[in-house]
Order: sequence, then structure tokens, then C-alpha cells
Amino acid sequence: MPKRSTGTLVENIKTIVYAGLIAIGIRTVAFEPFNIPSGSMIPTLLVGDYLFVSKYSYGYSRYSMPFAPNLFSGRILESLPQRGDVAVFKLPRDNATDYIKRIVGLPGDRVQMKAGQLLINGEQVPRRLLGDYLAHDSQNRVHIQVQVRRFAETMPGGRVHDIVKMTDSGGLNDTAEFKVPADHVFAMGDNRDNSSDSRDPSGGVGFIPLQNLVGRAEFIFFSIDNGGSNGPPWWHVWQWPAQIRWSRLFSGIT
Repeated sequence: MPKRSTGTLVENIKTIVYAGLIAIGIRTVAFEPFNIPSGSMIPTLLVGDYLFVSKYSYGYSRYSMPFAPNLFSGRILESLPQRGDVAVFKLPRDNATDYIKRIVGLPGDRVQMKAGQLLINGEQVPRRLLGDYLAHDSQNRVHIQVQVRRFAETMPGGRVHDIVKMTDSGGLNDTAEFKVPADHVFAMGDNRDNSSDSRDPSGGVGFIPLQNLVGRAEFIFFSIDNGGSNGPPWWHVWQWPAQIRWSRLFSGIT
């Protein structure tokens, strides 16, 4: 009887170890889950969205693996992002913090903001007003609502995505022209007036090394609006059904 119990325990341990290795393998080479803690990507991504990022989209770097071991530099099976991709990357300032933004500039591109309009290689990126948008955001644990304007923006190549803006003046709406270095990309939040991104080198983002790319955001698998600090605690699972954004579940990210 003791021998049988010991054998069962060993088999259970093996099963747990194998499951852990499989999970690590999937997270490393296929998909990794992330959640959205801020409103910098409104309206594309909302606070409380949970999404899967494909790790294979741009090839693999040290940041594709857990704990980012310094085994090699650059990327293996590298594929250059496309303008308009929503990508997760490691913040260049510390090479550890996960950020998610939209890639708008590729190596060699010239990127600039003039009077709130995005210019790429000297050409103004077309945008079309869609109407007003009530943005829900959380700042310092306070849930706020802000009336903004929603636009459809068309990237060079034809990809269309939505952005929101409060104003076309001040802040980062007028910048110098940025020349994206080799092996780097330029990224911005879709919530253009409330995003720390490549327009602000002093904020620790600046140009993003290709090596720092973790993967491309593919689809939302879960989304919950807990009302910020005024909502129920996350562990009140019995209140989740009323807070789940059902229409966002399993929606693709464009």
C-alpha cells in the first residue's frame, strides 16, 4: 500500500511538471496572455481587457522567454512588423515593463505630429471623424469619463483603425520630426492625448528596438468593467456576469 501511494504521488508530480513545461512552451513560442491596465489604447483596447499575443509574429528574442535570459541578441526567424500592428514590447527604459501600443513607424520612416495630425514620411495620414466618444478611464484608482472625438485613421498601405482625441493643440500634438533608426520602430497609443509613447523620449519610451518586441496582439478572450475604484473587488466572482463586456469576448484586434 505505501509503495502504491508513493507511485501515485510520483505520477502526479510528473503530470504537474509536464503540464508546467507545456504551458511555458506555449507562452514562449505561441501565445501569451496580457491584460490592459490603462486607457492609452482606447478605443481599441479598454481597461479590463484580457488578450492573447502571438509570440511567433515577429520571430523570437530573449524577451520571448520567461525572465528574458541573456542567451542571444537580436531575433530568430525575424519578421518586421507592419504599420498599424498593435504590439506588446518591453519598455526600453528598463527592458522589463510590458507596454502595448500601435506601430506607426518602421525603420527609416520619418514620423511627426502637426496640429494633432499624424505625418509619416512627410505625408499626412488621413483621418475621418466618426463622432463623439465617451471614454472611460481610470487614473489614480479614480474612474473618470471624458468626452472625446473618435476618428478612423488610415495607415499607408490601407489599414484602418480608430483613435480618439481631446484636442489638436498642445502636449504632443506638435512635435519635431522623428527619424526612426535601423532596427527600431515608432509606436503610439490610440488614445492620442493620453498616452506615454514614442513621441516622448524623456518618458522612457522613445524608439523601440526590434529586439524588445514581445508579439502582436491578436484577440480579446475576456473583458470586464469593474468600475475602477467604485466597482466590486475582483474576487467577487458572483458579480462578474453583470460586469463582463460580452460583446468584446473573442473579438479580433485591428
